[in-house]
This record gives sequence, structure tokens and C-alpha cells, in this order.
Amino acid sequence: MTWKRSHDIADVSIGMEGKEVSLGGWIEDVRVMGKVTFATLRDHTGMAQAVAKGDAAGGVAGAGRQSAVGITGTIQGTRARGLEYEVLVSSIEVLGRAEHPLPVDPIGRQGSNIDTRLDHRALDMRNQRTAAIFRIRHRALQYARRHLDSARYTEITTPKIIGSASEGGADLFSMDYFGKSAYLAQSPQLYKEQMTLGLGRVFEIASFYRAEKSHTGRHLSEFTSVDIEGAFMDCGDVMAELESLVRGMITHVAGSCAAELGELGTGLRDPGPFERLTYKDCVRELRGMGEDVEEGGDLLDSHLRVLGGAHPGYYFITGWPTDLKPFYIMGSEADPAVSESFDLQHGHLELSSGGTRIHRREDLAGRLAAKGLDPAQFGPHLESFGWGMPPHSGWGLGLDRLVAVLAGLDNVREAVLYPRDPDRLTP
Repeated sequence: MTWKRSHDIADVSIGMEGKEVSLGGWIEDVRVMGKVTFATLRDHTGMAQAVAKGDAAGGVAGAGRQSAVGITGTIQGTRARGLEYEVLVSSIEVLGRAEHPLPVDPIGRQGSNIDTRLDHRALDMRNQRTAAIFRIRHRALQYARRHLDSARYTEITTPKIIGSASEGGADLFSMDYFGKSAYLAQSPQLYKEQMTLGLGRVFEIASFYRAEKSHTGRHLSEFTSVDIEGAFMDCGDVMAELESLVRGMITHVAGSCAAELGELGTGLRDPGPFERLTYKDCVRELRGMGEDVEEGGDLLDSHLRVLGGAHPGYYFITGWPTDLKPFYIMGSEADPAVSESFDLQHGHLELSSGGTRIHRREDLAGRLAAKGLDPAQFGPHLESFGWGMPPHSGWGLGLDRLVAVLAGLDNVREAVLYPRDPDRLTP
């Protein structure tokens, strides 16, 4: 290849008029007008108009839409609406020719259903609407790491192949591990609790796995979770941390992704303090709306949809019955049947779950037994609770669901590059 790029499109301006540049990108549109050919060139930073005459005009016209090309030319002014400059092409090199017909239209003029787009995800990423989603995801992740680092959390990486269930054995992918039974981790729960012994506050952003045969727009078999755990923190502390993180993320995305949000036809603003409802509040409210809800029982998806209709924004549900929560969640001192826990909702959609953990070994062993779990299978974890385990609390936040909310998406699979669900294992 003799051609070499000199600039990203975003780095070019009318202030460079008369200067020669070499730009790389994909041809979105070509218009032949007599002896002059106009082309729209797009790279990952923006879009520019190329104008070609003479021999160069034939080269641009023959390159083909969506082909990867390198052009060399001179910056000049333009009369094109919405543009401040154009590139007068002196030469063009086709670096990767697009073979037509393409399986999806990257410009989006011809619509494709979500499964067709997912089957051809790399090409779909050239669609500016799709690209906008993942730039929003990038900014959200970028903010999360910065926020947690500034709050003195240490980032950790925990094993994803584990020998026992971290949440009690349900919905696990099992596998043979050199003749032993092993599982894909559904959360970093036990490891992050142990890490509070020495690191105090920890967080992890990673993929986890859940073998639920759910065919909905909000469930995935592989998902990205943002998890924290903090020593000497209680349920209220980590709720405040979660609210601060999410509100900060919203503000950051709103400020850094205005163009992307515009592409998606949505907007963001700080929602203000999150509403807080107790589990009992929710039961009373649902009953008042004619729903058949048994106190002490879980809130079903149908219940949450009704509740979310009345509370369409962000809100916490606190004080869940202890029996509904995992074995490591602590019951309150005032009433052990009521847990020190919470879920963060956006309308009917659960985004996060967390609470205060049991930190005394004998209490944890008793809770395991009460849940029908064998404490012996959690031996190494229980042992660590005899080494001066501090009181600690934490949460897990579903990043994919949150990105879907930020981007105004109905289906969480749109917020994931290559989603995995019960029906999808490729590409």
C-alpha cells in the first residue's frame, strides 16, 4: 500500500485551506454531475465531502459505496450546506472494496430487523445510530472508572471459572474443568467481599453469565456488571454511592455525547434525587391499583410494570423481605425479617441490587444452612470471615440495561456488541 493517512477527518478545518491532506474512510454516497464527481467520505471521527475532476473523478465514481478508500487532495472552501470545507481529490486508492449487495444498509435508508443487524454487526456498526450507542457506552464506562477511582475504590479482576456457586447454585452454566465440575461466574460476589479485608473498597467491571432461558428485551446470558464492595460501609452508604455514580454518568453522557443523543433522537438531564420506596410502600400502592400482591412475596414483572407506570424515572425499593434475598444479605437489627437491601429501578426495569452483607462467620454459616445450602461447599469463603472481616456493603449494576436507558432503547441487545441469549451464540 503506497497511500498513508495524514489526518483524521475531525482534525481537518477550513483553516487548513490550500494544504494537502490524505484521509481514509468509507464512501457513503457518490454523485456524478457531468465531469465532476462528489463523494461523502466518513471515518470514525466524522464526515467530509470529496470533489474530484478529470481522472480522479472516474476513480471516485468507480470505488463503490461503502468501500474503504484513501484519498489525497487539497482543502478548499465549499458551498455545500452544513460544511465549511471540501477536499479536491488528486488521487484515490481503493483499500477494501465493498461487495454488493451488502447484507444490511449501513446508512440505514433500508431498514433491517435487529437479528439481521446482529448477524452482521461489524457492518451495522457503520450505521451512525448504532455507532452512537457504543460511543455512549464508552463514555459511561469511562465515567464509571473515573468516579470510582476518585472515591478510592481499587479495580480488581476476579475469576470467571469458579468451583462453586457464588449466589446459591441457580442459573449457572456448568462445564468440565479437567475432570472437575466448574461453573461460569454469575457475579464476583464472594471474591469482592473477601477483597475488602485488605483493599477496603473495590470495584470490578466485567462480563458475567446467567443460564436463564428468558426471551425478553432485557435479559442476556452474558452481561456486563459494574460491582462495588466497601469495608465499613452500610446499605445507606452504598446506595448514596450508586445514586451519585448514575447521576454523574447521566450528566457526563449528556455533556459529552450531545451529537450521539441527537442521532438517537433522545435527550438526557440530571433526574435529581432518586425517589425511595419501601417494599411495603410498593405492596400498598399496587394493592391500591387493584393488583393482587401477597406481602412477603416477590414483586413479579407484571407488578413492576404497573409500579413503573406510576414511577417512570429512577427510584429505589428498600427493605425487601430477607427471605427473598441471597444468603449474604443481612437482616435489619430492628426486624431481621426485613433486609438491609435495595433495588434500583428505572420504571419497571431493575438496574441494580445491593445491600449490607453478613460479616460474622457464624451468622453466614447459619444463613447458608437456612437457605438449604451446604456451608462446607463455601469453606474457603467462610474461613476468610475469621480473619477480621469488616462490616461491608456493595451492589452490582447492570451496565447493558443502564446504557439502554441512557440511549432510549427498548431492547438491551442493541446496547451489546455481540449479545448472547438462549437463541444466539454467533457471531
